[in-house]
Amino acid sequence: MRTVSSAPARIDLAGGTLDIWPLYLFHDGAVTLNAAISLRAHVEIESRADGRLELRSIDTNRQQRAARWTDLDGRGELPLVALAARHYQMENATVTTRGESPAGAGIAGSSALAIALCGAMAARTGASTGSEDLLRIAKNVECQAIGVPTGVQDYRPALYGGVAAVELRADGIRRVELCVDPQALEERIVLAYTGAPRDSGANNWEITKRHIDGDREVFDRFERIRDTAVAMRRALDRGEWDEVGRRIADEWENRKRLAPGVTTPAIESLIARAASAGATAAKVCGAGGGGCLFCYGPPGAREGIADALAGAGARLLDFRIEPEGLRLG
Repeated sequence: MRTVSSAPARIDLAGGTLDIWPLYLFHDGAVTLNAAISLRAHVEIESRADGRLELRSIDTNRQQRAARWTDLDGRGELPLVALAARHYQMENATVTTRGESPAGAGIAGSSALAIALCGAMAARTGASTGSEDLLRIAKNVECQAIGVPTGVQDYRPALYGGVAAVELRADGIRRVELCVDPQALEERIVLAYTGAPRDSGANNWEITKRHIDGDREVFDRFERIRDTAVAMRRALDRGEWDEVGRRIADEWENRKRLAPGVTTPAIESLIARAASAGATAAKVCGAGGGGCLFCYGPPGAREGIADALAGAGARLLDFRIEPEGLRLG
């Protein structure tokens, strides 16, 4: 018996980090904007004849074995996979994972993997595959794996696909699909891996602690990030592409001042090279410090921006806006 699944990574356009509880409760009208992209996390589950469990990651060339699910914990070679298998009480199976995004890229590859794992394991064991159940379990299992609080936005593009606003309110989280021309957005973005992985959990946790401790500078930056996301949402809805670019630039200016490690000299050098080639805005995906950078500009400048980034040593990532979320088969 074989079960397969996949889920897409994402580009976060604006409002990230605010999606970590309880930060959004202190900023009325908080919203994040993101777009699912075609770089997917894949899971395959195959039956075994010996009753044991084997977990395998093709990207990292790591393995973890156990006689039963009760022997699994988050301290082995593959903590996220092991903790998901433990939750679903997987038995008599080989679980193989593969990601299309680079490690530590900041495009929520691990959250996409969490959704793909939960979807496949739920289907395999007869557990609920309802969206709220998958979202809750994926978020909690990843939190266990990384040891710090996780946000809520990254699991939704993985589950649903498309371009969306995630409204963060006291009475709950609501995803609203945006009517955006995906090709028009794609042709304005160049996505590149900087070559340096980052630890989003560490960056986000430091910022969260500073916010909770009453750091006024962090609070004010998040107010501006919230306002920028609200304005960008309007621009996306209206197809005002120049305004979208201005808001991406505003978001990055405020985000990189949240903590010293969000940007680096290497990132700033890449952004400067992209700007000289016609980019009107750029920002690091996720928590910053490395990973992926996306540069935004008019369609006619896209090739020149890509050449400038590649010439500086960045790895270009081919992608499209992905309308489809979790696939189960």
